[in-house]
Amino acid sequence: MRSSNASAPCRFELRPSRWLIGAMLAMTILAPFAVLASEMPRWATWPLAACAAACGAYLVRREAKLPVWPVVIDSEGTATIDGHAVQALGVDWRGPLAFVTWRGVDGRFVRRSVWPDTLSPAQRRELRLAVRQGGDGQPPPSMAP
Repeated sequence: MRSSNASAPCRFELRPSRWLIGAMLAMTILAPFAVLASEMPRWATWPLAACAAACGAYLVRREAKLPVWPVVIDSEGTATIDGHAVQALGVDWRGPLAFVTWRGVDGRFVRRSVWPDTLSPAQRRELRLAVRQGGDGQPPPSMAP
């Protein structure tokens, strides 16, 4: 019996990236040293270094506490994120990074980044195909003559 995967929904989880959290943590640790090594007056460097460390720690904590959201994109292109139907789902690819945007239930746009450590290569291909099939408004790439 032959079966087609054309109607199978795309399923994956949006979760925080450990690579991104690690890079942000490294910058948080190095930022105060960069401020202290600058030629700013000493009376300004210490408060600015403390502020850089505090802001970086806040951003790392905020990224690490992002919820894990299950995403389902069916063959018609309708998507549900965390069990809620969403509108205007779009995926922008920047090399190995993907940026998923959608309009939430409250009408605001939400944007999450998808790093290579959060999706397997098979899931990334499946996401590319699901968004292209769903008609995200972008024409398919043309073939060379």
